[in-house]
Amino acid sequence: MEILKVENLTKKYGKKDTEVVALENVSFSVEKGEFVAIVGASGSGKSTLLHLIGGVDKPTSGKVYIDGTDIYSLNNDKLAIFRRRQVGLIYQFYNLIPILNVKENITLPCDLDGQKIDEKYFNELIYILGLEDRINHLPNQLSGGQQQRVSIGRAMMNHPAIVLADEPTGNLDSKASKEIMDLLKASNKKYKQTLIVITHDEKIALEADRIITIEDGKIIKDQKMK
Repeated sequence: MEILKVENLTKKYGKKDTEVVALENVSFSVEKGEFVAIVGASGSGKSTLLHLIGGVDKPTSGKVYIDGTDIYSLNNDKLAIFRRRQVGLIYQFYNLIPILNVKENITLPCDLDGQKIDEKYFNELIYILGLEDRINHLPNQLSGGQQQRVSIGRAMMNHPAIVLADEPTGNLDSKASKEIMDLLKASNKKYKQTLIVITHDEKIALEADRIITIEDGKIIKDQKMK
């Protein structure tokens, strides 16, 4: 089942002499439960692509469909709600709320959406994330790896259609990086969670079902690994 469809996605910045083409006519689709790695040199357009898929930025032209919804046909308010419910975003620098504890950070999407917290699912997530004894800790009381675990929990709390991770291990040491990738792979297998990860790390990319390579804003290779 197709969960993501990207059609002729183009993003340009500036005009005329100062115009920069960050992405040019990018098209691909992703099946539900697939783990896709997007790789490429710095400035190749990887992060731009991720932000467009996630509805964080808007394209110059082209379409993005998530679970059948044309996300850029939605107005800003509806897009914000859709993004909160259907897209889980994981960033390199965690983006946790410093005055909220672990539980409050993870359940923030539910609170913003006015949804009742699924305590059973939350407890299952906390166990998988290995944060059972950190629920009441603030972000500054956690290690980098623990903070990234919290951001993964937050991204998954609303059972999103798709999880997008932008260099999720880029700020971590090798041990914490392996733990984070093991967690993401476990969620991909256990919950059939569709996962798209941007990474510079070849070892991480090789763990994916599929590797999409971007160069100068274009897909130059789309390779099935398994």
